[in-house]
Amino acid sequence: MPMWAYKGIGPSGKSVGGVRDADSPKLLRQLLKKEGVIITECTPSKQGGKRPAAGKAVAGAAAGEAGGARSKEVDLGAIFGGVKKTDIANFTRQLATLLKSGIALAEALGTLFEQTDNVRLKVPLGEVRTMVNEGSSFGDALSKHPKLFDELFVSMVKAGEVAGNLDDVLNRLADFLDSSQKLKAKVQSAMIYPVIMVVVGIAIMGVLMVAVIPEITKMFKSQGKVLPLNTRFLIWVADTIRDYLLWIVLFWAGAIWGFRAWIKSEGGREVWHRWILRMPMIGDLARKINVARFARTLGTMLQSGVPMLRALDTAKQIMANVVMRKAVEDAKQAVTEGESLALTLKRSGQFPAMMTHMVAVGERAGALEQMLERVAETYENEVDLRLGRATAMLEPLMLVGMGGAVAFIVFSILQPIMGMGQFK
Repeated sequence: MPMWAYKGIGPSGKSVGGVRDADSPKLLRQLLKKEGVIITECTPSKQGGKRPAAGKAVAGAAAGEAGGARSKEVDLGAIFGGVKKTDIANFTRQLATLLKSGIALAEALGTLFEQTDNVRLKVPLGEVRTMVNEGSSFGDALSKHPKLFDELFVSMVKAGEVAGNLDDVLNRLADFLDSSQKLKAKVQSAMIYPVIMVVVGIAIMGVLMVAVIPEITKMFKSQGKVLPLNTRFLIWVADTIRDYLLWIVLFWAGAIWGFRAWIKSEGGREVWHRWILRMPMIGDLARKINVARFARTLGTMLQSGVPMLRALDTAKQIMANVVMRKAVEDAKQAVTEGESLALTLKRSGQFPAMMTHMVAVGERAGALEQMLERVAETYENEVDLRLGRATAMLEPLMLVGMGGAVAFIVFSILQPIMGMGQFK
């Protein structure tokens, strides 16, 4: 097996090197990547093993990467692959590590380009590297790929380039992306169980109402006797669902489509989001999720040197609720006129008192960025706690609901059977 001499950056950010055996440079990079080492240089070694000729080594590496790897990555990755936020976060953190080690930006981008397996990310990285080599700024090159690098990412990178602390900014960006993904994953995981329970419950009830109950209740109808009220109600529901199933499906499909179209309209979305904020429990949770996102984004951008007005303009886009987004827009206008950020946010009535108080303290102390980070951590922890409690409450409530529905069906069927001789 060929031996390869390599140099790279270890997990701690220090330069490392050595000799390892691998079939190709690509396999060597993959092997060391698992150990947290980013290779910056790789050449055939003279120490033992089969030493491939220089031409063959280069050709073999190129063939291995352009042939087998490309057939796997391009053919399959281009169809089924995608770029996740975790991929962007990993790229950002690795780039920060390379830059902190003194490696030039273009060389660091080239190293990460060679080590990237995801073709959906590799192609844009190649274009970014080319633009940087041609003299473009890193921020301008990233802005050509808005689907991968949003306005927040590009703004912070541009601020880091101007301030000369791009490696620190990239580290903050990676931390921000990681924390955002954790918050998003917590919300999604809390919704998985209720959604599954609702889908399974509807499916079970549908089968019972359409296929099972009509067959069982046929003998009740043939008796011509007066059935209990609950049994008659059950038979009516089952007959209605069976006879008008297509119309029921079309009605609910139309209702869902109409509702989605309404909440996508400007007026409907605002009414819906305002109503969400007023809902018990759900409104408080939604408000704190938006506050955590806003505080985390604004604090990260201010720490990276982005001007306040631009940071506010970008941070408001992170918020999912348009009512709170409009409150931030009004705050931005007030800040432009020289007012305090905390005062304008408090005046809107959409932000918790604790949050506005902490922002006011941060403004007075000249440590607004650090105070916003504390606000984000506080509300992220509270959201985590609330989601855990909500999930713990939903599980037994949904089980009781489904159990009650099944118990009603069973009781409504067994009651006339057990007292069939008493019906008149």
